[in-house]
Parts: sequence; structure tokens; C-alpha cells
Amino acid sequence: MVNKVLLLMATAVLALSCSQKTKERDPNTLGEFSAEHATDAEKNTNSNFKLDMNRIALSDVEIGVFPFINLSHGLEEMNKPLVREFDVCFFPIDGIMTPLEGNLYKTSISPKRGEDFSQHYFEKSMAKYLDSIGAVKVFDGEISKDEYDRYHKQDPNKGGEGDMGYAGQNIKFWVLRAKNQGNIYIQYHAYNAGASLNILQEADFTQTISKVTAEEIAKELSENGKAILYINFEVDQSKISDEGMEIVKQIGEALNSDKSLKIAIEGHTDKTGDPSKNKILSNDRANAVMLALVTDGIDQSRLTANGFGSEKPLIADDSEKNQAKNRRVELIRIN
Repeated sequence: MVNKVLLLMATAVLALSCSQKTKERDPNTLGEFSAEHATDAEKNTNSNFKLDMNRIALSDVEIGVFPFINLSHGLEEMNKPLVREFDVCFFPIDGIMTPLEGNLYKTSISPKRGEDFSQHYFEKSMAKYLDSIGAVKVFDGEISKDEYDRYHKQDPNKGGEGDMGYAGQNIKFWVLRAKNQGNIYIQYHAYNAGASLNILQEADFTQTISKVTAEEIAKELSENGKAILYINFEVDQSKISDEGMEIVKQIGEALNSDKSLKIAIEGHTDKTGDPSKNKILSNDRANAVMLALVTDGIDQSRLTANGFGSEKPLIADDSEKNQAKNRRVELIRIN
């Protein structure tokens, strides 16, 4: 009898040892054998897993277009959501708020008029849908006060629409490796009156800024009769930034290269805000450019300045990307 008990104990110890060795093959990594082999506890609890998207099972479920999720019945966006073609958002990876970059959507959610908000219904609806498209929950918990104090000043959107990630605030964080859409990160926080939702489609940064030269400005004026420039000003002011002054310097060099050249300086804005204030601001900015050129030695008789606000959009003013293109300064050749 004693021998039999000892044999059973030895077998149990051996099984436990094998189990531990299996886990040690890649400790603390989500999707040790890929997501479908992870246990429910591994998927649904705040664990110490490191996030390795290559170990997440690839989903071929059709999820539509960004931001990929429609709000459930009776809910709506509380305000205008934050939608950026490229931005940063912090997600709780291994309990550490980690910055990820890409196409970003952040919104605050509230019940429609006459409707009640159910935190349980919202969270269950989100979980059921995300699970159905192959997403995996990798965090369900709170970040510490120390962690909040460490990261929050790094977040340029902290305090903005759909913001979350405060100490003591529950966050549910899911990841999706979509066959045709790449890596997608979804996090939400719900309470008894509403919720916040963040969705980021991971993307690499593409540099679109290049140095504006006097030669390029002169060529544009000669061939097209105008040059479109993006001069940086202080926010809601006509003061030209240091980067903007570098472009103004190139305009001056282009004018000095052709002493007969005369130009009209036109300021333009997008449609955001009050139209009358935008027109005044665009006019002030055009005049600021003219004054800077005159200060740099250009004869004022060769220059005129006028602001048009949002009256002459370059393209449809229907997205943040297009709005950025409409906020511009145009140089028009007038001789």
C-alpha cells in the first residue's frame, strides 16, 4: 500500500514538472502556441504576458473599414470623435502603458436621449463581437498610480476625447491580427453612465515634410503662376514659428533671384471655427509673411497680402487630412 502511494506521488510530481517545463519554453509570452491554444485565463485576465502579435492567430473575418466597430443599439458618440490618420495611443501591455502608432480613433460614448446606459450590456456586447472576429483579450484590469504618474505626460491626447488610462480605472484591452487590415488594438473603459473607446490600426510613419527651397518656389511661380506653401504659425495666432521663418527666408531668396517678380500673398484656413474669425486670422497671417519679407529687404511694392479664410478650399474640407491641406499660404505671380 505504501509503495502504491509513493508511486502515485511520484507520478504527480513528474506530471507537474513536465507541465512547468512546457510553460518555460517561452515564459510570459501571449500565445505560447498561438492564440487558439491559450487558456481562457490567459486570454481574459491581467497577466504578465508580453505581447507578440506574430503569435496571435491570423483572422480572416471581414471587419469592414476603419474604425471597424459600430456602436451597439441605443448608444452614440458623445462629441466629435478624435480621428487621426497617424497618431499615438497608449495601451496597457503587461500593465505598462505603451505607445503604439497608426490610424487612431478615440471617442466618448453615451446613451441616446431617452435611453439608459448598461455597463454590463456594453461590455458584453463588445466582448462577444471582438471574440467573434478573432480578437484576443490581453488585459483586463487597472494600471497603478505609479504607472499613471510615469506615462501620462507623454500622451499628447491626455484629457481629450475618449481618453482613458487613469489610475484605478478598469481597462479592457483586445488585439486583433486581421488578414487584410494588419494589427488592430482595441481598448475600452465603461462605467455606470457611459464609456470610452479607443481603436488603433498599426501603421508605420511616413515622412511627408521636405525642405522648401528658393529654387522650387521660383520654379512653381514660373511654371504654374503660383506656389502653395505650408508655413507654421503659432496656434490661433499670426506669429510665424521658427520653422515657418525658414520658408519665408526661401521666399525672399526666390524674389531676390528675379528682381522683376511681384507676388500676391494669400492666407487660407480650413472651415473649422468661426468663418469671420478665420478670415481675419488668414489676413493677419498673410500680412505677417509680407512684413517678414519686407524686414528681410524685399521692396513692399512687389508684394500684396490678403486673407480668404475658408472661402477657397484647395480640396473638400471633409477630413482632418484635407483640412491640413487647406490651411496654407499661396504665392500668386502678378506680373
